[in-house]
Amino acid sequence: MKTHRTIWTPATGWNPPLETLPASLDLVLYFGGSGALRAEEGPLAELLRLAPAPIIAGCGSAGAVLDSAIHDEALVVVGLSFDSATVRAAAGQLARLEESEALGEDLGRRLAGPGLRHVLVLSDGVLVNGSRLAGGLRRALPPEVTVTGGLAGDGTRFQRTEVGLGADVGSGRVVAIGFYGASLRVDFGVGGGWTPFGPLREVTRSAGPVVWTLDDESALSLYRRYLGERADELPGAGLLFPLEILSGDSRSSGLIRTLVGINQTEESVTFAGDLPQGARVRFMRATRDALINGAESGLDEIRAGSANAAGATLALVVSCVGRRAVLGQRCEEELERAREALPPGSLMTGFYSYGEVAPAGELIPCELHNQTLVLTLIGESA
Repeated sequence: MKTHRTIWTPATGWNPPLETLPASLDLVLYFGGSGALRAEEGPLAELLRLAPAPIIAGCGSAGAVLDSAIHDEALVVVGLSFDSATVRAAAGQLARLEESEALGEDLGRRLAGPGLRHVLVLSDGVLVNGSRLAGGLRRALPPEVTVTGGLAGDGTRFQRTEVGLGADVGSGRVVAIGFYGASLRVDFGVGGGWTPFGPLREVTRSAGPVVWTLDDESALSLYRRYLGERADELPGAGLLFPLEILSGDSRSSGLIRTLVGINQTEESVTFAGDLPQGARVRFMRATRDALINGAESGLDEIRAGSANAAGATLALVVSCVGRRAVLGQRCEEELERAREALPPGSLMTGFYSYGEVAPAGELIPCELHNQTLVLTLIGESA
């Protein structure tokens, strides 16, 4: 496998020029700011016109990643050429939140087939129910096929996100890319770093990802109380206090849900995935050091799995916008820790997201995570 990259910024244009991308590319991935994706004659339109690849896919971000740098108004582009592995892509359009599960199942069925090893999913970050999307993919794919990826972002605005496959770019879209072949190497790690605080609470009124009350108190009022002077910054400020879903015995489940929207009239809060009525939850918070250490501890499996890796490797990082909100100017430090875990010859790219998709433990090959850093390594054996 060979990797190639270029980046467009308003100040420099393409560096290196798009014409340097080789004609042998099998897949092009892009991540960028809303301005770069939405401009009719902007860099994405130019990429779609000039990039020599049968599959061109990507999404908007709350910060695009190239190596250990974050770019807000750029378009980061990575091309892959495989020796013997192959890729296929499928896309779908969401008309309603309730269709998330069915769309995930449809995409999984369309990709399932001989030699499928891994699926990369890029989804709208506002109009989708991420946990239902992951459930649909799980149901349609063989249990040995892992899935990673994430929900597109648009800074901390939580209003509209874009996902694209070829010229079909816009909101409400989900793209899944299947990687096939015995030569493929896929490793992944998931890092956290959030800690609980405050009492355990029960979700006393909810429907899917929308929560009206916790312990019969308005969920939105609770968030306003915790945020204090920053309550006027909702929904973005809600990133500082995600909720963890507890297991049946009130132990940690490892699943965190991020606030992505509010309804002032109904006093409700919307999360990136389901919060079932009757579930036990608790608020979470984090310090900058805890998040950076959490990211590093989650990469131990990557270090072990890639110790003997050789040749070009794509390192795809998907990290939550909530982590960026807490880390501030230290945000690139977690990326530097991730880069240190990579084998030689790796190219790291990705995006800050509204939700991350990755396996959960050894038994669940696909689940929605929030407030995590997910790092996926894709390479090819000789």
